[in-house]
Amino acid sequence: MKLEITVCIILALAGYVFREYQKAYGADRKRAPDVSSLGAESPPASAVASASRFRCDGRTHCSQMTSCDEAFYFLQNCPGVKMDGGSDGVPCKRQWCGNR
Repeated sequence: MKLEITVCIILALAGYVFREYQKAYGADRKRAPDVSSLGAESPPASAVASASRFRCDGRTHCSQMTSCDEAFYFLQNCPGVKMDGGSDGVPCKRQWCGNR
């Protein structure tokens, strides 16, 4: 009987701690939008493969990019970029991605 009460208390305490953790940390995390629901074309496979080479570092303009793959990465993963003037999902057409 003591064991059953102890187990119930432990489970109740674990549930309480989990709920408090979700309140504190779960609400701050927002899910990234599903890429398929954005309606834009998928980037070329080379852009996906090279994504691990790039990271968001504050650059926002085409003149700061060094390749089309890098521009695609920044457009899809970094906030506040200004590289898709036509809003068609293809960044830096004049400088890097004109043939896509």
